[in-house]
Amino acid sequence: MNTNSQFDQIEKICYDLFSKKAVDYGTAWRILRTPSLTDQIYIKAQRIRSIQEKGVSKVDEGIVPEFIGIINYSVMALIQLEIGVADSYEGMLSAEEASQLFLKYIHNAKALMLNKNHDYGEAWRNMRVESLTDIILMKLLRIKQIEDNDGLTIVSEGLDANYYDIINYAVFALIKLTLI
Repeated sequence: MNTNSQFDQIEKICYDLFSKKAVDYGTAWRILRTPSLTDQIYIKAQRIRSIQEKGVSKVDEGIVPEFIGIINYSVMALIQLEIGVADSYEGMLSAEEASQLFLKYIHNAKALMLNKNHDYGEAWRNMRVESLTDIILMKLLRIKQIEDNDGLTIVSEGLDANYYDIINYAVFALIKLTLI
């Protein structure tokens, strides 16, 4: 099992969806403030947990698309942290600009993942998908607390570090679920 190539396969799936939606919808998400993106990610993670607990979904989408959404919304949040919220149509990005920024942040996430995998010995491979979901939810609660503190922390990592961790935990879940 090669985590590097597995990450690349998940990245491709997420990027393809992100870039196609950027063409279909433009970058309307640029109007969202970071707490709104955090809430979107929370909704997706909570739905995953609900499906895991109930064992069934009444909406014809499983948890794989939700993990993809978590990754893509996390990248959007990182973009918003860097360039700010667009307050008008003129502040939107082109599909190409958004896609390039997506690649920047997903590659940053991958670099972090490779470093952590080196240090932790790929311990995530022995984790359950349910645990990965719970950790994502915990990270989201941390992000909400930091947002409520106007982005200030005393000793903790900032918003961006938590979004990167969420991306990587969602990638791990997708690797385990799709057996890429």
